[in-house]
Amino acid sequence: MSNSSSKPIFQDLNDRTREVFRRVVESYLQTGIPVGSRTLTRDFSEKLSAATIRNVMQDLEYLGLLESPHVSAGRVPTQTGLRLFVDALLEVDPLTAYDREKLDATRMSNERDLTSMLDNVGNALSSITKGASLVLTPKHEAPIRHVEFVPISGERALMVLVFADGQVENRLFTPPPGLLPSSLREAVNFINAFANGLTLTELRQRLGKEIRQRRQEIDSIASDLVERGMAIWTNDGDRQERLIVRGRANLLEQADADSLARIRELFDDLERKRDIAEVLDLTERGDGVRIFIGSENKLFSLTGSTLVVSPYMNADSKIIGAVGVIGPTRLNYGRIVPIVDYTAQLVGRMLTELGSE
Repeated sequence: MSNSSSKPIFQDLNDRTREVFRRVVESYLQTGIPVGSRTLTRDFSEKLSAATIRNVMQDLEYLGLLESPHVSAGRVPTQTGLRLFVDALLEVDPLTAYDREKLDATRMSNERDLTSMLDNVGNALSSITKGASLVLTPKHEAPIRHVEFVPISGERALMVLVFADGQVENRLFTPPPGLLPSSLREAVNFINAFANGLTLTELRQRLGKEIRQRRQEIDSIASDLVERGMAIWTNDGDRQERLIVRGRANLLEQADADSLARIRELFDDLERKRDIAEVLDLTERGDGVRIFIGSENKLFSLTGSTLVVSPYMNADSKIIGAVGVIGPTRLNYGRIVPIVDYTAQLVGRMLTELGSE
């Protein structure tokens, strides 16, 4: 959760300024209302005048940590201020028994299908946090045993992928115009000559190299067919990597009129699975839970939203997916962080148990 760029600012603040800043942010996160100096005078243990606190708040505004959303004297934290609070002052609450039980209940379900299990996790996470949940499912990277093309109509074809672990995937795509049965057989033979024992990622790389080197040796239509088949693996939205999003209504309910359109745009992006890979890439750059506020994550930069996300691992301690919560920047970070952290650990255990059956 740390961000080294905010530490020098915090170190330059004296104790009184830190306390005023902390109280402003905590009050805003709890109420969503701009905080005025008179409100703070009632809470301070030491006797400070409203004028003294007002001067401190003006200094914090000059530093870019607070801002006045309206003409009134009340202040709210800026994105920089929230970042500083999360890095230097956030106190994480212990996971409550109720939250733990709600999450553990997903583990006790009779689901043995990976997608259904993760869907249950997403629903539970959204219900507990009252935000929108994200669950990025792992890619299927088992070795391939066999590939087959099946024509469905003149404009559609089916690719059948048989994996060494017994799983089968069917993927529809548009074949090149003028497709001949001989070209279909040639393409299948070409792919299967390299497919056995390779994962999808390895096969895509191998086929790309072979096509570049041997384009003259294979029919142009067969070559086009192979490349179209490969395209379904290079597109994040179509490979066996899904983003499960639950709780859209929760986020919309918390949005003000000005941000509704931006929230809808965010979910349109998510439903198109844009930048899914980036979510996982971001989590891999640090251990544990990471918090991205506003523009710190380009996927949410226009929505004024926060992403709290954590990677989960398989039995080999390899990061293969991520779980997270999207909410407004006015989020109960102290409660959400341990929930996301526990959920990521839970998903890792569930995947290990599923794989051992």
